[in-house]
Amino acid sequence: MTSQPVAETRSRSYPPSRGGGPTVGLGLKAQHYEDALACSATGLWFEVHAENYMVSGGPRLAWLEAIRHEKPLSLHGVGLSLAGDASPDVEHLARLRALIDRYEPFLVSEHLAWSRHGDIYHPDLLPFPRTRQRLVRIADNISRTQDALGQSILIENPSLYVALRGHEMEETDFLAELVARTGCGILLDVNNVHVTANNLGGDARGYIDALPAQAIGEIHLAGHTVDERLGSALLIDTHDAPIADAVWDLFGYALERIGPRPTLIERDGNLPAFDILMAERAHAVSLMALEQGRANG
Repeated sequence: MTSQPVAETRSRSYPPSRGGGPTVGLGLKAQHYEDALACSATGLWFEVHAENYMVSGGPRLAWLEAIRHEKPLSLHGVGLSLAGDASPDVEHLARLRALIDRYEPFLVSEHLAWSRHGDIYHPDLLPFPRTRQRLVRIADNISRTQDALGQSILIENPSLYVALRGHEMEETDFLAELVARTGCGILLDVNNVHVTANNLGGDARGYIDALPAQAIGEIHLAGHTVDERLGSALLIDTHDAPIADAVWDLFGYALERIGPRPTLIERDGNLPAFDILMAERAHAVSLMALEQGRANG
């Protein structure tokens, strides 16, 4: 299969807001279904892990249907293994396409990582050497995915913990080349940038500077934890803590560099009350408004 940009068949507009620009959403968890459905905050949208809804029926689909009726929705995949040696699983793609057709998300995203080798599935998003050979493989996998889904997707930068040998390209160049070859976009996870820069000794702001700004379609914000043994020398992308000050600062820098984008607050563990997540959302909204005012001023 050739690695050519896929023709988009769906709208790529931002979720609706009073001002018509990008807004801030929350990762939707079952514990918050009722709060999510009742919330009337302007511009609020929700993102779910697609694999949690690849079922034929039941209460979770009913809840998602109700929430999608009231709020915009984004689908975030974790199981396509786009950086793996094999093509994406056709049955997985079919289930994902069915979700897209049913819920019409305004964004669909996946990870620059692999998690499957043959019939073995790993419960993690694993790294790989960024070689030009692997670039061709991943570009083909993204193109196959976009063809199957009928739309472009966003690719998320990973959190890294080990300096692998064999890299032939910087990660930012690798992502930019995937964009050029496939027409995909980039999901900029600011926490992942901070975690990787801390762990491997990189320049977080330089990383953001090097990305093709026009290709960034979404931003993720999340919390991390320090390793019990190594302390702050090793940060773990756990999504189970409040967003750190350093990540908020990096988010502000990203807004200055690329402008506001649809932004998601992720929380997957140690889930707090809904209003605590809404408070983090409010902070993100205020930073986006501040940058928008600066840009317009």
